[in-house]
Amino acid sequence: MAQSQEAEGSGHARFTYRLRVSSSARTRLSGEWDRCRWVWNECAARSKKARAENEKCGPARLDRMLTAARTANTWLREGSSVPQQQLIRDFGKSRTKALKDVKSRLPMRQRAGMPKYKKKSHAHPSLNYTRRGFRIKDGQLHLAGGISLRVVWSRHLPADPSSVRVFRDSLGHWYASFVVRTDVQPLPVTGAAIGIDWGVRETATTTSDAHDLPHAEHGRKAAVRLARYQRMMARRKPAKGKPGSKGYRAAKKLTAKLYKKVTRQRQDTGRKWAKSVVRDHDALAVEDFRPKFLAKSTMARKAADAAISATKTALIAMARKHGRIVHLVHPAHTTMDCAQCGARTKHALPLSERTYACTACGAVSPRDKNSAHVMLVRAGLDPAGADRVRADGPQVPSRREPGIPAP
Repeated sequence: MAQSQEAEGSGHARFTYRLRVSSSARTRLSGEWDRCRWVWNECAARSKKARAENEKCGPARLDRMLTAARTANTWLREGSSVPQQQLIRDFGKSRTKALKDVKSRLPMRQRAGMPKYKKKSHAHPSLNYTRRGFRIKDGQLHLAGGISLRVVWSRHLPADPSSVRVFRDSLGHWYASFVVRTDVQPLPVTGAAIGIDWGVRETATTTSDAHDLPHAEHGRKAAVRLARYQRMMARRKPAKGKPGSKGYRAAKKLTAKLYKKVTRQRQDTGRKWAKSVVRDHDALAVEDFRPKFLAKSTMARKAADAAISATKTALIAMARKHGRIVHLVHPAHTTMDCAQCGARTKHALPLSERTYACTACGAVSPRDKNSAHVMLVRAGLDPAGADRVRADGPQVPSRREPGIPAP
């Protein structure tokens, strides 16, 4: 069963399929992951040492380290070099991002953090192969090192993939995620535009009442069962350093299965809503909202259940797939500005106040609806309000999502 089709970049998408893995192939995949995990941990150790001694530790130096390790270690040389080299590339990107955040003096809560060691009991296997490391023949996926996997082809692969990631999830299921080049699938022109404001009471409030996305509360509905499974785990929790019992492993699997179900429900809800929005509108003014800060607030649980980030990602991916125009609007002061006259309130509205009343023009509207109309105005998609400015300064500009065609 194909699990997802996510935007990977301009003209590229990921197609994920379930794998049927034999016992011998599972053993070989586990061996490859053990080698890759050793390479990652060695890179982490070298990086930590280089930073303490103020030395460079780029991908080129790590590549030389890998070459020397494969020459001296027979066990490492028995595995394919392709996933090991790709792991070094991923490590280099992660380390570069962490150092960039440090150099930019970002707050600790916003930094990516240096790459950490991958523990055997916590890290799930994930192997990346470039074009020279795999091939598809007779419906099977053949990986470097003589590993053959049967793919459940639930949908057609539109083109030859440029890379593949083979991974295992928390339930022990194996998947293959192919990166392929895709063409834009245009939809009929509608001439309509929509403004979208993210929230917690409603996941998305739009300028069109028919396209509002209510809070589905998938996590709250599963909370009772989740609490029961977690109590089962707590009663059977093994002592530190001891393996878990059969009952503990069963309760742990039930918990992971429920988490997986809720995740898929959220993804399904977000994709269906995104499809309807993209189908009915040519241009989208979307609040560029990053809900990460809500994780430390009293609304953390409800915000996580709303899955704003996943829904926003699905919307942008769907717009890119069908060639729609997306404007990401800066969220600053969107709840304080009036969509009718552009005036701004002197004080931020408390969350308990759900009605926006403008003191300048007297306009009264639901708070989130007003914010959604502000998105249209800031993106220049509202003909009546595109030229308006606030009483005390210009509008905060929007930015177009990379990969989205210009109007």
